[in-house]
Amino acid sequence: MLQHSIITKTKSPRPGVKTGAKIWAVLLMLGMNLTIAGCAGEPNFTPVAPMNETAGYQLGSGDMVQITVFGDPSLSGERQVDGTGHFAFPLIGQVKASGLKSTELETLLEKQLKDYMRDPNVGVQVMSHRPFYIVGEIRKPGSYPYVNGITVINAIAIAGGFTYRAREGSFYIQRPAQKAQIEAGQATPVRPGDVIIVQERHF
Repeated sequence: MLQHSIITKTKSPRPGVKTGAKIWAVLLMLGMNLTIAGCAGEPNFTPVAPMNETAGYQLGSGDMVQITVFGDPSLSGERQVDGTGHFAFPLIGQVKASGLKSTELETLLEKQLKDYMRDPNVGVQVMSHRPFYIVGEIRKPGSYPYVNGITVINAIAIAGGFTYRAREGSFYIQRPAQKAQIEAGQATPVRPGDVIIVQERHF
């Protein structure tokens, strides 16, 4: 009965049907990808939590943030953290954001704005994250825009796929906040700023 109900809905001419069909297609594709990864004999690495499930995301070069100064729209707007980890802000000048959480940046801005405003109230929201990088045995190595929820195999697909020399079952990730490389598999989540290293297989 459940299958009949789903089929009936996808054939219905009512508004919103196309959107529902697209969602089902995406879910089916995700299921196929997980099945393929499971059948490939992928090593059982310790899972790494996705970026959006990790508490305390720290800002870094390339992140775009929306800063809202309540009561003063002229100070509000988007700012991008530059290569040195700073961004320019009216009245204050250069603000170091790299390594700070959003809440910590709010506190910093409120403290510095007290010289110009009475009881400043600041909100910070991350609008877009810094890119990730992929190198090694991949067809199009380089940097790519970060997409929330992306995994290693998704990143490889974005970068054009493996070369014929690639080791397709295991990888390394160099994470900005960590000195040591992390062992990873195809389903390992990627975080902003990660460098994915696709190794050469042994012939």
